[in-house]
Amino acid sequence: MNRLFFGLVAVLAISTGLLVGTLNADKVTLDLLWIQLEWPLGLLILLAFAVGLLLGLMLANLTQVLPLRLKIHKLQAEATRPEGRGVADTDA
Repeated sequence: MNRLFFGLVAVLAISTGLLVGTLNADKVTLDLLWIQLEWPLGLLILLAFAVGLLLGLMLANLTQVLPLRLKIHKLQAEATRPEGRGVADTDA
């Protein structure tokens, strides 16, 4: 089932990339202050999408996933700690 899903996503991504690249084949100049690049518009659109996706995933990982993993680690450490550690028995 996972292979089928991955195959469908791959075919969809490839076809979308081809469609965007074909419909936006005009050359545009990207001016980055110190360098000027002349690339097809479709490539720049897909590159901007990919960079934005990666930055968004990294930001979500740093602000949501990492703090929750640290909290889980802390709670697991507390759960495995012996109950009466550091407290003297007074039942004598």
